[in-house]
Order: sequence, then C-alpha cells, then structure tokens
Amino acid sequence: MTKVNCSIDVHHLTRVEGHGDIRISIKEGKLIDATWAVVETPRFFEVMVKGMSAQRVPFLTSRICGICSISHALASIRSLERAMEITPPDAAEKIRLLAMHGETLQSHALHLFFLAIPDFVNTPSVLPLIKSHPEIVQAGLRLKEAGNAISALTTGRLTHPVSLVVGGVSKAPEKKDLLALKHQLEGVLPDLEKTDAFCKTLTIPDFTRETEFVSLYNGITYPFIGGDLLSTDGIRQNENEYLTMTNEYLEEYTTSKLTKLSRESFAAGALARFNNNYAFLHPRAKEAAETFGLRPVNHNPFMNNIAQLVECHHIVHDAISMIEKLLDDPLDQLKTQWTPKAGAATGAVEAPRGILYHHMEVDESGKVVKGDCIIPTTQNNANIHLDLSALALQALEEGKNDKEIQLLCEMAVRSYDPCISCSVH
Repeated sequence: MTKVNCSIDVHHLTRVEGHGDIRISIKEGKLIDATWAVVETPRFFEVMVKGMSAQRVPFLTSRICGICSISHALASIRSLERAMEITPPDAAEKIRLLAMHGETLQSHALHLFFLAIPDFVNTPSVLPLIKSHPEIVQAGLRLKEAGNAISALTTGRLTHPVSLVVGGVSKAPEKKDLLALKHQLEGVLPDLEKTDAFCKTLTIPDFTRETEFVSLYNGITYPFIGGDLLSTDGIRQNENEYLTMTNEYLEEYTTSKLTKLSRESFAAGALARFNNNYAFLHPRAKEAAETFGLRPVNHNPFMNNIAQLVECHHIVHDAISMIEKLLDDPLDQLKTQWTPKAGAATGAVEAPRGILYHHMEVDESGKVVKGDCIIPTTQNNANIHLDLSALALQALEEGKNDKEIQLLCEMAVRSYDPCISCSVH
C-alpha cells in the first residue's frame, strides 16, 4: 500500500553555508506544505557602499562572502568600469579570469567532496570517508589547494582580494610563480580522472522538473566575466537589463527574496552555465560530461553536482592554457589610468553558484550614489522551493519513508550549493 502521509521539519539544514529550513507536510496523499525557508536576518549591504569612492568599493563588497569574495569584487569592478567607461589592459583581464578560475575551482571542490558526496555514500560528513575512501578525500584537498593557489597568486591572498582594482590589477604575479602554478595544476589532472571514476559509482537520484536556466553568454567562450544574459527559454538581454531577468519579489515564509522570469522560477549555477554554453567547454570537459550522460538541456537538479565536476575539468585545462599565455606576455601594463565621471552600469559575473549582479551608480567625483546586488542563491530559492514539492510527492509515490524523503530533499537543496547568507540582501 502506498504511503500517503509525510511530515518533515529540518531546522537548520547542515552542510550548506548559512541557515535555511525545510518543511514538508503531506496528508492523505495531498501536499499541504513544502517550503524552503531562509531564516537569516537581512544584511542590507548595498547601503554600505553609498558615498564610498569607487576605488574602495571592491574591497568592501568582497566581504559580502568569504567563499565568493573574488566574484563580488570583480562584479563591483566591472559595474564601476562600465559606468565610468574604463577599459582595463588585456593582461589585467587575463589575470582576473584566472582569479575567477581559482575561486570556482576551490569552491566546487569544497562543495563536491566535503558537502555533497557524503550524502551519496550515506555518511553524515566527510570524516568517515577519510578512512573508507582516503584517495578521494586527498584528491579533493589537492583540487581545493590548487584553487587556493590560483586565488592567492592572482589576488594577493586566499580570500578578500587586495590586487583586483578599478582599472586593472595592482600587481602582476611573478613568472616563476606562474610556472610553479602551472605544474601544480598539471599535477591535479589525475585527481580529476580519479574523481570521475568515483562519481560514476554513485547513484544520482532520478528526478526532473522542467525549469528555465539563466546564465551569462558571449557566444565565444565559456563565460565567467560579463556578457549577455541568456535563458534556455529563449530570452536574451544586455547586462544592464538585469532587473528584467530577475524580477525579485518577497514571500512571508522566507527572509530572502525570490526571482522569476518566464516561469514560476528559474535556476542559475553550474548546470545553467552548462546548459547554455556546452559548445564552449574544453574538449576534456565535454568528454567528462559524456561519461555521465550529461547533455544540454538537463533538468535534473542533482546533476548540478556533476556539472560542477565538468567545470573543474574545464577550469584546470583553461587555467593551464592561460598561464602559458601569461608566461609569454609582458606583464608591465596592468592598470589603466582613469578620471572619475558620472554614470551607471551593471557588472555581471558567474560566481560558482551562478550569475551575480552588481549595479552601481556613481557621481562626477566617482562616489557611489546607489548600489544593488542580486545574488545567485536569491535566484535559485524559488526553484529550490518548487523542486521540494515535486520531489516529495514523487518520493511518496515511490513508497519511500519519511527518513528517505528527508534525505532526498536535503540532497536536492545541497545540490544547488546555496550561499544563504549572501542571499538576504
């Protein structure tokens, strides 16, 4: 006989950044409640930049998040440079992209190995894996260390960058250090192959809920900094039209805003980037995706974990190529001299968890008059919320008990790799 009742109350979800609750209630086979609720106090960080000089803003906005500090700094820098019509040197652009690669690699490694994989092997944390699968934990640590090494070399330290500035970068990496970093990245290629083999042994839950995916798109490269805003439902907008792509709104059950576009919700993140930009992945990343049967457009939120692994392949190979170019380039022109002017613009980057918007308006002296930030997790919250409803009902129909349904729901939320504290702006 099919089970018809279910009651789940998770307060707070573990192995995510920040505090969020899951509530599921099904009675007599009917869904009464399925809620993903962010319960953190709003932080109002946009107000902090008002009256601040453009030079100082990136150092403050990088503090919005300890995981995505490079993304926040570069989103602010891009918005300010576009507002004041500043073009950074080519070498600075390459160093910035390399910095984004470092942040994404270390963030994906943290999520995959230490937050998500324990669910798939039925352990409460990564600690039991140290004994049962030491080689996988070591691979995760080496990948995260490589990401940290990129970040430190390109931005001056592991988190909260100091060398990313309006106009370019303030300091170039030493070429001997770039060469050492290249060797370190080449050294983690076997770790990616090992991770592929291990993840092939995991069972990915069979769940799909057709949704819309939004990411950056430039039609040339796999995007990380700037470009058009593209939806899998066919909408394409300029970067400055970020409000028409997000449409934030409030609900009483959560302290974070939610967003929507063509449907009730949409998703951002690794799977969204993959779905919109598969053609621009490194060939080795495409091979990795093929081994998991991952093809665009994929609607299984659990496959976001695999999309992150695919991106790790792309990032490591692309970073090696970028370092080779930097080794051949003179690194003496790193910053454009600029004069403040009034303007307003949006800077969009692909943070590890999805597309991140910073909009800045500055006056003629280069001081910020208004700031707005829309975070990837804010954009994912409504999709998570609706996924839980569909997933709980499907699991109930399959005869799963409350414990099994709770695990699936927790895994679904974690698959989005939420950064909850950032979302309460």
